[in-house]
Amino acid sequence: MGAAEGIGRRGLLRVLFSGAGLALSKGTNETIHALGSVRRLTEISGKPFEDVVAAFEAAIGHPDMGEFLNAIGAAKTNAEMEGVVHGALGKSGFMQFARFDLGAVVRKETGLQSPKIVRYLVGNPLIMREMVKRVPDAGSYAPVTVLIDERSDGVHLSYDLVASFLESYGNSEAIRVARDLDGKVESLLKQAAA
Repeated sequence: MGAAEGIGRRGLLRVLFSGAGLALSKGTNETIHALGSVRRLTEISGKPFEDVVAAFEAAIGHPDMGEFLNAIGAAKTNAEMEGVVHGALGKSGFMQFARFDLGAVVRKETGLQSPKIVRYLVGNPLIMREMVKRVPDAGSYAPVTVLIDERSDGVHLSYDLVASFLESYGNSEAIRVARDLDGKVESLLKQAAA
């Protein structure tokens, strides 16, 4: 049996259409949309993991998320809401939404001191707004993920470029905003790695 024989005609069409960057309706209310090729940016640092993490965390804001969300909800005007956001941002223009110590989970199984892997959800709600009002699906990529992990060749700071997700939507303004976001995240990663 060939690879295509086991997936059926509709499954094969779905694979072919998505490989060509096209959408194919799966049913009455479901569509598969190929998002093109995701590009990943990685900076590699020779500094110790803890120093890279400390530099990264020093550059982003760390609001109490409960208080932040309450303040956003209580804001009566756009200007008030923007003030709340600006107050939560760090010097990089980003804030932390969440932090996941993935390495801690792996280390529990191995009993070793490594791997060291931390995933951050960071962003700026005002940048997110500019993308989402043009391409609602952009909300799937904001806040963004930054992965910091220790490997044999150094500490990797990795980020999937948001513009690479949005290019298939063809909205030039959303792509412009995403490229600006990508540049700001790249700058943050370079500074943390230096």
